[in-house]
Parts: sequence; C-alpha cells; structure tokens
Amino acid sequence: MHFAIGDFVLDLIQNSVEASSSLIEVEIDDATNGVHVRIADNGCGMSPDEINKAFDPLKNSAAKHPGRKAGFGLPFIKQAVEQADGSFRIRSEKGKGTEVCFSFPKSSIDSPPLGNVPELFLNALNMVGPRELILRRRRSSDGLSYEVKKSELVEAVGDLTSASSLLLVKQYLASQEE
Repeated sequence: MHFAIGDFVLDLIQNSVEASSSLIEVEIDDATNGVHVRIADNGCGMSPDEINKAFDPLKNSAAKHPGRKAGFGLPFIKQAVEQADGSFRIRSEKGKGTEVCFSFPKSSIDSPPLGNVPELFLNALNMVGPRELILRRRRSSDGLSYEVKKSELVEAVGDLTSASSLLLVKQYLASQEE
C-alpha cells in the first residue's frame, strides 16, 4: 500500500525502468497549494489502448511483472488523486516515452504526505541502474530549489553501489533540503 506521495513516485520510476528508459526525469514541487509531481521518460511508450489497459489491473500484462497477475500502480495513483480532488494526467507515445503528472491539494484531508524526499531520491538512484536520472525539487515555502543528475553524482563519488558512495549521496541529498 502507498502511504506517501513518494511511494507513488517510486512506483512510476519503476515503470520507467521497466519501459527501458535511458532518461528519467522527476520533478517534485511542494507548492503552497499542493504537491505537484511530473515523471517523464524516453522509454517504449504506450498506445492509447495500452494506456486504457494500464488502468484496469485485471487487464494488465502479466508478463510485465513475473509472479503477479495484476498491476495496481497507475490505478492506485489515479484513485488516490481523485479521492483528494487532485489532478492526474498521462501522455504517452509508442516508441517515444511517457509523461505522468499528478498533484495532491494541501487543502484535502485525503492527500497523503509527501514523505522523506532525500530518501525517495536515494531509493530512485539505487533503482535505475545505468540510466540517467534527473531529479528536480522545489519548495515554495522557503524558496528551496535544486537539481541532481545521477551522472554527476557518479562522477563525484563513484559507483552508487558501495556503502560509502551511498552514504555520501545520502548526506548530500539531506544537505540540499536544509
């Protein structure tokens, strides 16, 4: 189950990884009126029929997730957004990629919390393997704004598989939130 907006973001990043994306962009804007998220990739993309099937967990392709007979990621996100009176949009083009945008209003009691953004970004960086991941973060309450590129982190600290590199990245991400 998803307990925070960050859980939805990780689920969508995993979809981008499974779509063979070489570039994944994540934008999280913690604005005064709500949390706005955009995730775009250059993966295999989906046809309109595939998008419709993605929102019906019983019609999802079992081949995408071995060991599972249904996929609930997109349906859960859309349901949570609708329950909170937020907004949801998906655009995709076969062979070009997919963009998912959603927002949760801060005024709704049904909006989940954002969650721990540095931990979210660290988990995403661990997930994407050799792909380029660009993470953008804004917070209007204090003017916070930063961008992190996986390729630049790897250049600075080395491979992101060692505990020492991951600790440095974790500390760096936490410092960006201060």
